[in-house]
Amino acid sequence: MKKVEYVIFALLTLALGAGAMINTGCSNLSVSPTSGLEDDDALLSDKVDRLFAEWDKPNSPGAAVVVLKNGKIVHQKGYGMANLEHGVPITPATIFDVASVSKQFTAMAIAILAKQEKISLDDDIRNYLPDIPDFGKTITIRHLLHHTSGLRSWGFLMQLEGLEWDDRLSYAHILQLARNQKELNFEPGEEYSYSNTGYILLAEIVARVTGQSFREWTTTNIFNPLGMTNTHFHDDHTEIVKNRANSYAPDEKGGFRNVVSNLTAVGSSSLFSTIDDLSKWIKNFEKRRVGGAAVADQMFETGILNNGKKLNYAFGLVMGEYRGIKAVHHSGGWAGFRSHIVLFPMQKFSVAVLSNLSTMKPVPLANQIADIYLADYLAPEKHKSKETKRKSVKAKPEVYDTYIGKYVITGGASSVGKIVTITKEHDRLMAQQEGERKVRLFPESETNFFLKKADLQFSFIREENGIVNEFIVSGNASGQDWNLSVKRIQPLNKKQLNEYLGRYYSDELCASYTIIPQKDQLWLRHIRKGDIKLIPIGADQFIGNKWHLQQIHFERDINDSIIGFKVNGGNGWVRNLYFAKQLEGLMKRQVKFNLNKQDT
Repeated sequence: MKKVEYVIFALLTLALGAGAMINTGCSNLSVSPTSGLEDDDALLSDKVDRLFAEWDKPNSPGAAVVVLKNGKIVHQKGYGMANLEHGVPITPATIFDVASVSKQFTAMAIAILAKQEKISLDDDIRNYLPDIPDFGKTITIRHLLHHTSGLRSWGFLMQLEGLEWDDRLSYAHILQLARNQKELNFEPGEEYSYSNTGYILLAEIVARVTGQSFREWTTTNIFNPLGMTNTHFHDDHTEIVKNRANSYAPDEKGGFRNVVSNLTAVGSSSLFSTIDDLSKWIKNFEKRRVGGAAVADQMFETGILNNGKKLNYAFGLVMGEYRGIKAVHHSGGWAGFRSHIVLFPMQKFSVAVLSNLSTMKPVPLANQIADIYLADYLAPEKHKSKETKRKSVKAKPEVYDTYIGKYVITGGASSVGKIVTITKEHDRLMAQQEGERKVRLFPESETNFFLKKADLQFSFIREENGIVNEFIVSGNASGQDWNLSVKRIQPLNKKQLNEYLGRYYSDELCASYTIIPQKDQLWLRHIRKGDIKLIPIGADQFIGNKWHLQQIHFERDINDSIIGFKVNGGNGWVRNLYFAKQLEGLMKRQVKFNLNKQDT
């Protein structure tokens, strides 16, 4: 349907006041929420339609969107398909996995129990979860709420353990991972680091305090009172859920593939809901039917670190700004599902976007919807110039010789482990990341360089001996800030590589890896994960080319023999997870000891 014809059709439908759901191709126009609107409101709704037009097709996954203004729904619609195999369109009643948007509901449950004085936010979590290890430092419920506990996040632990995202990832298994943790990433309250494990433990606290499962308690005390009849925490991966959307990702042929989810991570994720139900949840922040005024206000209270620094993370909600006005929001992503809720409290305006396509970006889409409806309230949009205004200077070409070589990116979930080659061509310094085109670096000084087509700077770090083993990439490109360390690759000879040969075991994960030297390269082998390349960047330091194995540091004993390694991954969400090197003879003796022990 052509755009002009669609607008005329939509306005005609509104004028007729039809009350039924009208299917226009695969777009599902629910007339009742927008009937009676003024013409300009209908045109605003049409602008939202245009934002989602590229997915509003019978052969594409899509999204469901709800927009609320002054407590009333002004736009509610589905775009694209909930199920491509059976041709089922997305409607406001389609059920999505909202992933980490779940956290605000978990936080609400905790806030209600605290109001009822069944718990205190400053209680030691071991008062309720004595099976969680004593780390020597108290972890409180408040630490879990604000992601300041130091607990390692379960998703990265499962990847290190050897599981894949489409394996059965159960609530019980995640709890066992929490029980097995040997140390914290940092002392509680010292840092903010997003931890899904913390919200799993919050759900378990609710269950143990109330004597009900987390699903039962939230259904009885939150969802049913709000009339959210199509919402539940999904605690059985085999359960059939009527009107559930499938999740998808693009395939290499220009189509889509199923992204299977067998997750039951209630508390941190695994909330199933619709935009119709979420509109009722959003209204509760103003009407305060569930929880009351005290709980509603507490939901916006942010965490504070031990040093007094105030965080922007509250009770499963992020407190921020968008173009000069206050915005309260949270996003989620799991399998092919992507979700975002944003509230503008001062303007009494809210947006929820739920999608079943992994490449859809609900955050900018929700912001664009805000641009449409809140144009009179928003500050002018800041436009970053693609062309840098920096001026290049003359530099001695011979200086470039100290920069030439191969480097590896040591941080950044999407770029870790990628090789960057620095070369000199016709007295010009050039950089090329694997898989990307070569670019020229323009000198701002002998150590600082920049790109002309993007706001990125390259700063080479010269050591006291004059050698350059690292450079930093900083600036803003592709809509995000960059601060990457890129380190020179330090090749190892065959004798050096053989020192690392062996099997390494983590008793925290009950998982093992084998390190194998092969073709002048070190490889980390797992029975399910396959071979992971280890790139040497310094003494006993390596970078893995997988996001969950970003940095590995080997440890030696007093005899200079390798005894184990520590892993850092997930951009700091897992730190110093230890794998001990196993000696073949010791392993055989241990097996024999265990057999003898069983005989007795």
